[in-house]
Amino acid sequence: MSDSYPSVDLSHLPDQAKYSARLEEGYAEFERLREQVRPLVPPGVPLWPGTKFGPLVGTARGEFGPFFMYYPWLLLMKGEALRTLQAEGVQGLKGCRTLLRFRKKDPPELLELELLPRGHVHPDCLPEPPPPPCEKCGRIGWSRPDELILRAESLPQDLDIFRLEDFLTAIIASERFVDAARRQGFEQDLVFRELQIR
Repeated sequence: MSDSYPSVDLSHLPDQAKYSARLEEGYAEFERLREQVRPLVPPGVPLWPGTKFGPLVGTARGEFGPFFMYYPWLLLMKGEALRTLQAEGVQGLKGCRTLLRFRKKDPPELLELELLPRGHVHPDCLPEPPPPPCEKCGRIGWSRPDELILRAESLPQDLDIFRLEDFLTAIIASERFVDAARRQGFEQDLVFRELQIR
């Protein structure tokens, strides 16, 4: 799920099974569980239904470059690459440990990047009128435009890679991130596309 906080540990909360199950008890129960989690997540994140918490779990095999996208919205990177970009001055990189099992000896240190939802698209690339928000959670069911235009005043100054609040599957990187990744030769694993800002 694109709405994911791998650094959040829910193991000390009651009702553990409910956080990873599809709730059939109604929206009030979802709201109760969400409020138990809210103090543990970064301030201001929306916590929509389907949000995932904790480390990525599973099996892994094969060779990995500095970056790896398991899904188009799930960005993994090697610990060495993370430290290199941090040394280059890239801001806001938070690599979270994974619980991936490898068969080979000396497996790579693969970290999941925790990408916070920040920034919005410019209204010029959205349909008029906007669809009504969900009556329960407030989420707007936009269809992602073919060409994203970013709203300049909404972009974070302290993060060089983040998700768009309007479209959580859109991963946005700053020019500083792109330049550092290119200097380090990480382009083989990433594709960058320049976006308009208004």
